[in-house]
Amino acid sequence: MKKSLQIAAFALITLAATAQQTNVTLSMGAYYTDEVYYKLSSEETNTYPAASWDIAFLRENAQSIGIRVNDGIGIQVFEAADNAADFNNIDIANEASWTSLYNDDTNWDNGAFVQGSASYGWGEYNPISHHVEGTIVFVLKYANGTYRKFINEDYFGGYTFKYATWNGTSWVGETTTTVANTSNPNNRYNYYSLQNNAEVIAEPAVGSWDFVFRKYNTFLDPPGENYIVTGTLQSPNITVAKNEEPTGNGNPNGQNYSEEINTVGYDWKTFNGTGYEVNTDMAYYIKYDENEVYRLVFETFEGASTGNLSFNFEDVSDLLGLEDISEGVAFGMYPNPSTDKVVNVVYDLKNSVSQENTISVYNVQGKLVHTSKVGSHNGFFNKTLDLSALQSGMYIVQFKAGNNSISKKLLLN
Repeated sequence: MKKSLQIAAFALITLAATAQQTNVTLSMGAYYTDEVYYKLSSEETNTYPAASWDIAFLRENAQSIGIRVNDGIGIQVFEAADNAADFNNIDIANEASWTSLYNDDTNWDNGAFVQGSASYGWGEYNPISHHVEGTIVFVLKYANGTYRKFINEDYFGGYTFKYATWNGTSWVGETTTTVANTSNPNNRYNYYSLQNNAEVIAEPAVGSWDFVFRKYNTFLDPPGENYIVTGTLQSPNITVAKNEEPTGNGNPNGQNYSEEINTVGYDWKTFNGTGYEVNTDMAYYIKYDENEVYRLVFETFEGASTGNLSFNFEDVSDLLGLEDISEGVAFGMYPNPSTDKVVNVVYDLKNSVSQENTISVYNVQGKLVHTSKVGSHNGFFNKTLDLSALQSGMYIVQFKAGNNSISKKLLLN
């Protein structure tokens, strides 16, 4: 497909973009007390207290074994020993010798505990019992200076783990519990609060979110170390591309769509010393599948004082439908659905394939209800169809160039 057609089509669609955009304002609360999940297609928002959980357990299926820490509230994870028998011998005076571990901010499943030195990060597979048995003793250090030692003792359809809290002189409150994979079957992760000794729900059903706005740990270079940032992580069910578009024109086709969960990340805004500036030239394309994609642009970010942010988005799935009719012609149309029954047909003629090209509109009974002639000159063209005389409903638009033709459905509201 010709690049000129795609770019020109976007230039045209910006003329009608305002009416199609959805403007969204969300809040993580002052000092980012909440984690906010958002779904574009349904405009659904789910909010959970950021400090409600300490550890998250991957529960998709029996082969999914992943454990993440709540790095957003400042919990650090250390590997303190590589022998389960050392659980009773952990001494916080040895902190300098422990190994720091971090959640992977590109893949949900590679949590901090999976980064340990055992084959599964935190344990080893037993070929006789088919369980994964814990061998690594971890210590969690909280932002307020609290220490908790932790070992995931067993995995088999769920996670059985043991933990205790340092009270300044000794380890107290030793607790052993199991979080079963059968808990919350619509979610990817089950969450647990070591502080409250309880399971909690801290994310919506897997199909109910595209992004979570939260604090998380990432490696910054400079300063060449891990650092807590505030930003946006994406669902594993979508892919995202980003493209600098200073004129507001862009193209969802041919972008580099990524599964890395920090594709949007944190750098869509920068601190200028007194407040935050948002890069409104950066567009993010969120693809559900080959037939559905959205374009998102951030507008504002107020920082920790309120936790408020805003963005706008629009469904640009129709632009994925710009298709080649033949080697010499490409064709697409927008908006679809059309609320005012005015439709722009965009087409690109690389070669003079025919003396005359035709745009025909048929109702669902196959009756021709509109026709327009199109010239054969080379180049990109835009043809506006005023279909206000037609009743609301579904129609078929056919673009014919010589002996080649292509048909698309059009909905008039």
